Order: sequence, then C-alpha cells, then structure tokens
Amino acid sequence: MAPTFPPAELKEYLAFAHCLADAARPEIMRHFRVHSVVEDKADREDGGYSPVTAADRGAEAAMRALIRARYPEHGIMGEEHGHEGTRARLTWVIDPLDGTRAFISGLPLFGTLIALNVDGKPVLGIMDQPVLKERFVGCAGASYLGEQRLKTRPCTRLDQATLFCTEPDMFGQARERAAFDAVAGRVRLRRFGGDCYAYCMLALGFVDLVVEGSLKPWDIQALIPIIEGAGGVVTGWDGGPAEAGGLVVAAGDPRLHAKVLPLLAEAVG
Repeated sequence: MAPTFPPAELKEYLAFAHCLADAARPEIMRHFRVHSVVEDKADREDGGYSPVTAADRGAEAAMRALIRARYPEHGIMGEEHGHEGTRARLTWVIDPLDGTRAFISGLPLFGTLIALNVDGKPVLGIMDQPVLKERFVGCAGASYLGEQRLKTRPCTRLDQATLFCTEPDMFGQARERAAFDAVAGRVRLRRFGGDCYAYCMLALGFVDLVVEGSLKPWDIQALIPIIEGAGGVVTGWDGGPAEAGGLVVAAGDPRLHAKVLPLLAEAVG
C-alpha cells in the first residue's frame, strides 16, 4: 500500500509534476525528427546499443533544476544524471525520454516519465507524450488522460489477450526468454515496441498484457500509479513489488495476471 498524504499536499505535488512535464516538453520537441548526434552510452550488460541524445539530457536537466529550486530537501533519481539526495524520504524518479530508440527513429512512441516515490512506493505518476500532446496521470487511486477517466478492459483468457513487449532481447537469461515465449505464444496478438506508451494503452483498455525485463526504476515507477488507478496490476515476475524494475508484468485484468504469473514465476523460482 502506497503512503497517503493530506489531499492538499498531494494536490501540490501533482501540480508540480505537471510543471516538470511542461518543462521537459520543449526540450524534447526541439530535437524531435531533427538529424543530430546520437551517442551510445555503452552501459548495457549485454553490450547492446544504448542511445542517448541532447533531448534526454536537456529534459532531465530542466526537471532537476525545478526540483532543486522548489524542493531542495527531496531526492532525485534520473536515468541520465544519477541519484542525489539518497537519504530523502521523498524522491522524484524521472526518465526524461523513455523510448529513445523510437525517438531517434522518428516515431512518437516515447514519453517523459515522472514519479514521486515516498518510502519506496510511487504515489503519483505521469507519462507525457509531447508529440501527441497526451498526458497520462495516476494519483490517489485514479488515472486520467486529460479529463478522461481510464479503465482497463476485462480479459481473463490468454488466447484473447493482446500482449506488448518493447523487444524480445530484453530478457537476460535463456529461461527468462523461454518463460516470455511460453506466454507470448498463447496470446491472440503479440506486438513489439511501444516502451512506456504500451503500458498507457493497457490503462486505456487497448492492451491486456505487458511483459518485460531489464527495467530500471525510472522505467516503471511512473507507470505503476497509472495502471493501478485504471484497475490493472503491476508486479515482478515473482509476484512481488515492481518498483525496482527488473522483470515486470502488467495486466489490465487481475484475473489474467493470476493466470500468467505462474508461467513467468518458473523463470525466477
């Protein structure tokens, strides 16, 4: 159970999270579909391509500057510039551009992820898609896209499910890939790509499962309140909390999650 705040305090933090997303948007958009330098961070354990752009770094720097100015006592954990304020009870967990590979390919399937983590749990989350001008918000047990309340769709059968995964190469061990294939081979529709956008389509009721691996905390924390506020479930493959990343499964219908989890849990047992 995530910590609770007085409504006025939570409203203040949510308003500030919107300010962070507003600051990141122009930093990203001025680089979108512009041919510019793309660096390889070379930080993947498997040696795979790990791109970073001026948009990633500029958007995170803009958000960090706002956090330091407004809440200097809060911690910040970000993909590009590390973790500061590690002893803080309240930490902003930010991924300025989740889906950099889509971004450098000219595809609008990326987003800015912003979470406020309290005592190890995200209490609010935002996914902002600046090209489409869509902002998904999860807070206080509810999720929204603009004024639209989000609701996952019912789906209890794997053979009726739509499953997303960013890429099949994100599973670090053969048994993890085998467990993914065991699930993916039984669904009605399997799609790759999407990054954070796929999770939001789950919250919107168009996707039933997202099964992924090798996630970092900033990849998933903002998405947890969005999915849970829409009625979905997000856990690790072992059924435990997903806040730390790693192997993650999200389901729109808790009944489907209960059926999928044993198939995945074998890989981490």
